[in-house]
Amino acid sequence: MPPEIVYLVLGVGLLLASLLPAIVEGRALSVPMVVLAFGVVVGLVVPGEDPISPLLDATATAHIAEATVIISLMGVGLALERPLHWRTWAPTWRMIALAMPLCIAAVALLGWWAMGLSVPAAVLLGAVLAPTDPVLASDVQVEGPRTGDGERTDVQTEEDEVRFTLTSEAGLNDAFAFPFVYLGLFLMGRGAWQDWGMEWLLWTLLGKIVVGCVVGWLTGRALGWLMFRGRLRGQRVAEVGTPLFALAATFAVYGLTELVHGYGFLAVFVAALALRDAERDHGVHSHLHGLIERTESLLTLVLLLMVGAAMSAGLLAGLTWGGVAVGVLLVLVVRPLVGWVSLLGCSRVDAAERGAIAWFGVRGIGSIYYLSYALSSEYVAEGLELWSVVAFTITLSVVVHGLLATPVMRRLDSRRHGDADADFATPDPVG
Repeated sequence: MPPEIVYLVLGVGLLLASLLPAIVEGRALSVPMVVLAFGVVVGLVVPGEDPISPLLDATATAHIAEATVIISLMGVGLALERPLHWRTWAPTWRMIALAMPLCIAAVALLGWWAMGLSVPAAVLLGAVLAPTDPVLASDVQVEGPRTGDGERTDVQTEEDEVRFTLTSEAGLNDAFAFPFVYLGLFLMGRGAWQDWGMEWLLWTLLGKIVVGCVVGWLTGRALGWLMFRGRLRGQRVAEVGTPLFALAATFAVYGLTELVHGYGFLAVFVAALALRDAERDHGVHSHLHGLIERTESLLTLVLLLMVGAAMSAGLLAGLTWGGVAVGVLLVLVVRPLVGWVSLLGCSRVDAAERGAIAWFGVRGIGSIYYLSYALSSEYVAEGLELWSVVAFTITLSVVVHGLLATPVMRRLDSRRHGDADADFATPDPVG
């Protein structure tokens, strides 16, 4: 395809993306759904070999998806109002420690049984489909930092357990899936478990997580000191700096952590939490988050456009009925079931909130990154089959969750605010 047609497709796609938010607001429809569909149409009507298929250059796709993920992680960390605490983050810890490993194991088993994948490829598939991505169903994520006067711009509040849990879960599981991606790759190319099992357990699973947390927290605190204690021309950096500070911090923290062999995804998220914690209610966080959000949206939509075009140009060629079963069961059965079970007994969420958190396990950009990374770093014999089922699962998730996000979250908001109004209106028995 000539470069001018590529520019035309990107331009029209992004023009649609810029206008659609106002059109689909309040409707059971999402911008990612429309952009993905536009990409499919492009793949059907434009002649010639698909030039933007992730299969043609897994390395380039991995880099684009990597940048998208780390930028989104900075945005997630800045958006969360709630300070990091073991008790108040209890639903998140449960989703990371229980729901995610159970999802990985279930998808790996389904991939081996229903698709006939080798055990290493099945483990890799489970890890690739582990990360969640509420950005693709924006109604289920927190809106962003408070404005400068300390007020939110809509009805979302920090007490909204559903949005908080889904957003914070996505901030963490993009990093915590990495050890299991490595597990699949190690099973493929490093011989017997006895030769590398302890290395994977002590370093890949534990050590790199510790390094990511430590580097992220220390750099985040340092950036917070620079922003709120540092001075330029007699003013604090937060008062004279630009939103580009957020992008600079994102790439610097990620690069430093990868240089010392920690998990950069985790470090970026932790650094954002530490930066927000340095002076939680300052209005600068809203400006930083705004740039991050716009950049993330742009990159996300470009990737969805690529995947949509690739799907109608051969990306689904390896999709079997077994692959369809894996995607459908993950979205409609596995995630809702393990999410529900993982949150049982958690006093911070009631039954309705537990159901919403369990249901909205949106699959998206993290899965594109992990599979591209795996295919660019090691030889994976079942590459086409993996791409097909991952693309199908992302599409199914975008459509199903995109259609249901608005009505479900509107109902939960009405229920929560209705309860609050009822409590407020209850007469004082003393009076």
